Amino acid sequence: MTLKIKFNLQKRVKLAQGLWLLNWFCVLSSIVIFGMGLFLKIELKKRSEVMDNAESHLVPNSLILVGVFGCAINCFGGKFCYDSLDPSKFARWKSILKIYLAFCLLFCFLTFVTIIVCFLMRLCLDETLSVGLRNGMKFYRDTDTPGRCFMKKTIDQLQMEFRCCGNNGFRDWFEIQWISNRYLDFSSKDVKDRVKSNVDGKFLVDDVPFSCCNPASPRPCIQQHITNNSAHFSYEHQTEELNLWTRGCKQEVLNYYAGMMQSMGILLLFIWVFEVSEVLAGMRYLHTALENIENPEDPECESEGWLLEKGFKETFQSMLESIKALGKFNQVDATEEKQEDATGTPTVATVS
Repeated sequence: MTLKIKFNLQKRVKLAQGLWLLNWFCVLSSIVIFGMGLFLKIELKKRSEVMDNAESHLVPNSLILVGVFGCAINCFGGKFCYDSLDPSKFARWKSILKIYLAFCLLFCFLTFVTIIVCFLMRLCLDETLSVGLRNGMKFYRDTDTPGRCFMKKTIDQLQMEFRCCGNNGFRDWFEIQWISNRYLDFSSKDVKDRVKSNVDGKFLVDDVPFSCCNPASPRPCIQQHITNNSAHFSYEHQTEELNLWTRGCKQEVLNYYAGMMQSMGILLLFIWVFEVSEVLAGMRYLHTALENIENPEDPECESEGWLLEKGFKETFQSMLESIKALGKFNQVDATEEKQEDATGTPTVATVS
């Protein structure tokens, strides 16, 4: 037996009471996790347009699942701890305690996987944002196109909220036509020359939308002819600090979501450590201590509690043997099914 501890009645009562409180604390933690999942899901939905409606909801859905699962598991654990103080009530729990502990292990595994996903989701968001913002900027001019008319407002609000400009920087706006043809004077020589000079017939300018302007700049915003020094008085775009947001929106939005998910992952990690070290281990001790009471009629007698009935090595080997036995059993079943299909008659297994 591994990590064996002796318990008398007083210790068992204190352990049960302490675990009862810890389980209800974990219920509150699970509610917080559930709330975090909902909040993240709403935040992702709010900006699904700039993610090309391809954002992954794996993290929020996992958090919601962990929250619901955690509430159920810990409510059940709290009820068990409360009933374990009464020997007559504990007898009803004996048959399902091992199943409950197995579900606890499953919950801890699911929580750990969710923690990993919280830290790795940045990679998925990077590509999604890059494609979504690029498409959103292309549709910026389509204010009279059904299904895209909202994109200008969305991009402008995004740039003002996150203090960013373009996908990777303000120069991204130079590479697309973001001004609608309906607002271009095609009788103007300048417009004609710009359209003809472009292979795709697009009107490309070194201008940016107003939402790229930095209101903290002392100089009135220069959003047109940004690279033309002669178009502005006392202006040198290569050396002067521009009064535009210089950071790209992809990085800013990515940092926002990644920071949020990492914070959630760290909080979830603390809850996971607490769940494994305090609740799961404590429940195992309480379970074994109550099962091993030598004289059930004398509740004050001592009993032994442990984490593992065998050593770590023996437990691991036992698990491997169980898995192998399960695999062999499945192979036997598959062989018997094939024989039945071939002969048309069921085979009868005899045991000698």
